[in-house]
Amino acid sequence: MSDSTYVQDYRAISEVLNKYIEGCKQAKSSIMKPAFAAEATMYSIDPEGKLVGGAITVLFEAIDKDFRPSPDAEAAITRIEIVGTAASARIDANAMSGISFTDFFHLLKVDGKWMVVSKVFQTHSAP
Repeated sequence: MSDSTYVQDYRAISEVLNKYIEGCKQAKSSIMKPAFAAEATMYSIDPEGKLVGGAITVLFEAIDKDFRPSPDAEAAITRIEIVGTAASARIDANAMSGISFTDFFHLLKVDGKWMVVSKVFQTHSAP
């Protein structure tokens, strides 16, 4: 266990999540990859109500192939909850490559470093 304080962990988690946000804004998975464990997963429900997703590489491929830079997109970390070495967080984003979404992340502190181990999301109509 670490001797870090809640505030230190909160700031460290915010830094991890901001890598994800910046990677989305710049449409470059290389910026966000350090935020995720290699074994991380991502899931959502498609328009037909089916579960879609899998390995986090699905996200990285979509960012590099389908996203376009969106420097003016807005995103906010709206919640971070921390209990020991586990945490959950929420990000709400508007007009990120023409998409608005809500992301829910689960993070673990491994060897003193916070990393995302899973992501689920909901897309919304862009404003």
